Amino acid sequence: MTTNPSPPPPPVPSVPPAPAPPVADAQAKDGNTPPLRLLLTILELAALGAIGTGVISVLAGALGVGVGLLFAFGIGAIVLVGVVYGLFGVAWFEVRRVSTLYDIDLPDLRWRAFAKPGFSGWLGSLARQSISGPMWRAVANFTLACIAGSLVIRLFGGMIWSAFFALSPLTGQDTTPGPFGAVIHSAWAPFVGILGVLAAGAAIVGLALLHRVISRALVVPNREAELTAQVRTSSAQRAGAVRAAEVERTRIERDLHDGVQPRLVSVGMTLGLAQQKIDNDPAAAKELIGEAHTSTKAAITELRQLARGIHTSVLDDRGLDAALSALAGRSHIPVHLDVRIEPGAVGGCRDAEAAVYFAIAESLTNAAKHSRASECRVVVRSRDNGLWARVEDNGLGGAQVQPGGGLDGITNRVLAAGGTFRLESPAGGPTSLEVTVPCAS
Repeated sequence: MTTNPSPPPPPVPSVPPAPAPPVADAQAKDGNTPPLRLLLTILELAALGAIGTGVISVLAGALGVGVGLLFAFGIGAIVLVGVVYGLFGVAWFEVRRVSTLYDIDLPDLRWRAFAKPGFSGWLGSLARQSISGPMWRAVANFTLACIAGSLVIRLFGGMIWSAFFALSPLTGQDTTPGPFGAVIHSAWAPFVGILGVLAAGAAIVGLALLHRVISRALVVPNREAELTAQVRTSSAQRAGAVRAAEVERTRIERDLHDGVQPRLVSVGMTLGLAQQKIDNDPAAAKELIGEAHTSTKAAITELRQLARGIHTSVLDDRGLDAALSALAGRSHIPVHLDVRIEPGAVGGCRDAEAAVYFAIAESLTNAAKHSRASECRVVVRSRDNGLWARVEDNGLGGAQVQPGGGLDGITNRVLAAGGTFRLESPAGGPTSLEVTVPCAS
């Protein structure tokens, strides 16, 4: 999958993720708060108050240690990396919790994609994730929920104390110690106790309702921002589709001009010579006709291969697994194929299947032409209502995305399908290519 030495190419384009599922109906879907959902909110707040505050304390402490030891042999940097991953985990959990609690169709929080391969790509992804707005909003919501949960626990204690205080006349004493150090006559104790229970209960319900309002403001995407992101993604996909079509047209023209066309011209010239010799030298004419026949069959084979590169009928007739099996069988190097697609997982997603198929086909072609690899491994899985594929060879490495090249075609085809593309090909190998393409249906 390597290429000949050339000037440094432009970096691998950063492919935006597929559009997030719409959440515009969140307001209508959760317009009221049923008693059961209100009770679940209160219980979750209490649990966060008991456990979540410890998580926030640990992350805050780790952040302080990381900043303090930042210049101490890099120890602080390692701690800060762990903090970013910890914050992402908290944010992912908070998005899932809010989505499940309020029955809002929110997409899972995803780690920022690598803009380029290798360690530098990972550092860039880590830096972008550390300033990710959705992650920090979810963390802020989690922190506020923990604070509200701590208040809920205290209010629960106040309700229990008020209930026992209302029963203080049963002790037979004329007065009883009240809240804030006050001394209250026992005759007023039931009234004060019931008032305390009602006040604490109202405060708990108020915190639960406030948590819902804050969560919807912080975690649920803004409609305008969502539409802007969708427009941006659609523009990138359209540009990728146009570029992919241009690269494909150029490839077809090149293959026709360099392959089929010269062969057909040669067939025409050979038949012309045979026509001239058919009267005077029938044996030579027969030989020329046989040569033209062989060249014609070769041209037909090339046309079939060219048509297969444009559209693969087996992909429509028998599916991706069979198409990849046929592709591996035609490969010039041994291919270990591992395809596990759950039945019905990507049913009807022909665009995703086609994008993955052609990405694998181009990768195997590059591996056979340039990498000097002795074997290649192809793994395909159904994942998150889409397809994920990885192609790896044991060749020399050094593969690069060059304008108009095969890898450029893969990039734009995957981009047009709303997917992501990742290439790692250090000098000396191995070369690995990963694509993730969502189902557009």
